[in-house]
Amino acid sequence: MIKVLFVASEAVPFVKTGGLADVMGALPNVLASKGMDVRLVIPKYSQIPDSYNDEMQEVYHGVVNLAWRQLYYGVEKIEKSGMTVYFIDNEQYFKRDRLYGFDDDAERFAYYSRAVLAMLPKIGFQPDIIHCNDWHTGLIGVFLKEDFYRDSYYKNIKVVYTIHNLKYQGIFSPSVVEDIMGLPRKLFDNGNLECDGCVNYMKAGMVYADHITTVSQTYAQEIAYPYFGEKLDSYIRLCKHRLTGIINGLDETIYNPAKDPFIPFTYTKSNVFSRKAANKESLQERLGLPVNRNIPMLAIVSRLIEDKGMDLIMRIMDELMMEEVQLIILGTGDWPYEEGFRHLAQHNPTKVSANILFDEGLAHCVYAASDLFIMPSRYEPCGLSQLIALKYGTIPVVRETGGLKDTIIPFDKYTNTGNGLNFQNFNAHELLFTVKRALSYYADSHLWKYLVHNAMTSKYGWRKSADKYEELYTHILNT
Repeated sequence: MIKVLFVASEAVPFVKTGGLADVMGALPNVLASKGMDVRLVIPKYSQIPDSYNDEMQEVYHGVVNLAWRQLYYGVEKIEKSGMTVYFIDNEQYFKRDRLYGFDDDAERFAYYSRAVLAMLPKIGFQPDIIHCNDWHTGLIGVFLKEDFYRDSYYKNIKVVYTIHNLKYQGIFSPSVVEDIMGLPRKLFDNGNLECDGCVNYMKAGMVYADHITTVSQTYAQEIAYPYFGEKLDSYIRLCKHRLTGIINGLDETIYNPAKDPFIPFTYTKSNVFSRKAANKESLQERLGLPVNRNIPMLAIVSRLIEDKGMDLIMRIMDELMMEEVQLIILGTGDWPYEEGFRHLAQHNPTKVSANILFDEGLAHCVYAASDLFIMPSRYEPCGLSQLIALKYGTIPVVRETGGLKDTIIPFDKYTNTGNGLNFQNFNAHELLFTVKRALSYYADSHLWKYLVHNAMTSKYGWRKSADKYEELYTHILNT
């Protein structure tokens, strides 16, 4: 039996700021269902709901060294869906008003990495593989192979390191090597921990990993080039022999229009058109838009930032408003985009609803009611929103990049194949022309029927991806 410990900075349902949490809430459970001994560990943040805190059982508490510091760490656990989830407790580091963005993040996550390794003998779990995720866990391999290896308990543990988004790397001053990590300066000088003159936790995670993965095949290829490589592309090219792209899946226990508790009218592919129209009318009424089930409804559920293509969307709004459409925007982000969409809604009250907030229930209703989902990202390592849209029979219009390229197959109206529409260049009018082409398909009920059916029958659950991770683990342990 393969034993795997997933280490991450967040996980659904306990705490979430982004897609990493969704992956950690789903993938370990699917691998556990395949017969592996899979466990997960995250920090015990103050944002974790009291209902979960009440369930936690104390496993161990002790002291871990971090350079010259001696720091308390506690270990608590929850048994959930047949899998054990551990929480590292230290109120000094994790009892705060948000998860990230503090001046001492270098210290917080160096501490977390050492505490995770220190806890293993105390909890009686000796994993074959520690599966680390993003920069917050980048020092696990460093500490394991530069320090903890002296203890025979750790000698045979392998490290898999997954890049969920290369843009966020954990970049800090060179002084953290000795003062916080408690490691010799030579590990910075020889390039193991260094990139562009700074300590880089993401690079450290890659250097010390036995294998690196990222969250789609195309993104694994893209990050080897300067445009996507975020100054790490030259090192990534050196790592290509131990880099694999494995697409993320969709947690169909959360996103399933047949059982979704958030939407007024549940549906399957057999009754999608009548029920989706009913959901549309319900959402129109809720948001104060004219109630008309025949008008095409376009959706944007996203962080409102430049990387998500918001500039492209803003540039085509005047022309898009000339079409007979309704546009629903849901999300928060940078102030210029928030204000721009508010302004658009004020001037087009019968066509635009700008919801500048995060509301999980409303998001589900938007997916269930809309006809087109617009996602023109500058880059997208994997993307979850397009997978949700497919599941709900909402046709994605995406830019051809990263996981969007791997999951959205262009619709061919002559063969009735494909599950969405895409455009190649990061260009506003390419987006506009693609949206207009999608609207022409919507106007043809025969074509639209095929397109919606293809979307809803697309297979992007976690099972196939979990099989690839299992194959990867087996390969690593046998080499």
